[in-house]
Amino acid sequence: MSNLGTQSELDCQFDHGCGALKLVIQPHAKDLGGFSVRRTLPNKECRMVGPWVFFDHMGPANFPAGEGINVRPHPHIGISTVTYLFEGEILHRDSLGNEQPIRPGDLNLMVCGSGIVHSERQREEIKAKPQTLHGLQLWLALPQDQEDIDPAFYHYPQSELPATTVNGVPLRVMMGSAYGLISPVKTFAHTLYVEAALNAGQSLELPNASERAVYVASGEIRIGDRIIPEYSMAILSEEDGVMVEAIDEARIALIGGESVGPRFIEWNFVSSSKERIEQAKRDWEEGRFDKVPGDEIEFIPLPE
Repeated sequence: MSNLGTQSELDCQFDHGCGALKLVIQPHAKDLGGFSVRRTLPNKECRMVGPWVFFDHMGPANFPAGEGINVRPHPHIGISTVTYLFEGEILHRDSLGNEQPIRPGDLNLMVCGSGIVHSERQREEIKAKPQTLHGLQLWLALPQDQEDIDPAFYHYPQSELPATTVNGVPLRVMMGSAYGLISPVKTFAHTLYVEAALNAGQSLELPNASERAVYVASGEIRIGDRIIPEYSMAILSEEDGVMVEAIDEARIALIGGESVGPRFIEWNFVSSSKERIEQAKRDWEEGRFDKVPGDEIEFIPLPE
């Protein structure tokens, strides 16, 4: 759900820190016509966190009956996309023939590799009544030697994602390993993605990673003597024992992992090679990507 023309970065405010806290990113919401998106990655101060090259917080958006998300088929290369919902439902369809509703608590992983096309719409029975849509969409850059692997799609229902309670805080390890849990979600480099919900006054020690950041999806938290407001991302150092404390009820997402090297981003194309992106642009313009079965007519044209 990244189709904002050629603009890969949205406006952000930055607050530089010290010690464990290196940078606080406060994105401005982009209104897509009744639907807001906040983009914290990439930005001019921080292009990536480990392999994570893109982080969008979509909604919460309230739709009246008859309206909803309707993203036409569009292509990707060089990444894996991760979609996770707090509320609502999205119908994923792709050029491999997959059709999968994603619901709150589930995780969709689309490995784009050499190229895939997908649409993000909603079933008519979902749009038939008022609804709320709220969630995260993230992109993982594939390691350079795997950027052009065959595309694939994986769906992980909520029941398959490991959960535990640490210091009274319920959390789930969405990708990678932390807190003694190992997620079954496929990774291609060392990757970390953890979701936690804290009540006011609760604290949680964050797992270590060579690069990591914590996003406040709701509420407000404190790291050291700094308050991290709602919809902000705190970029952290490698310092051990970093604690977050909830000032009020808060939901956080921790992302991190190993660096896979810099990437170029243009529209929905990500690659370590500018030439590969130019080839993908030509392929899309000339109709060489596969179509989405059952969604073959409409498509999003390459932005000018």
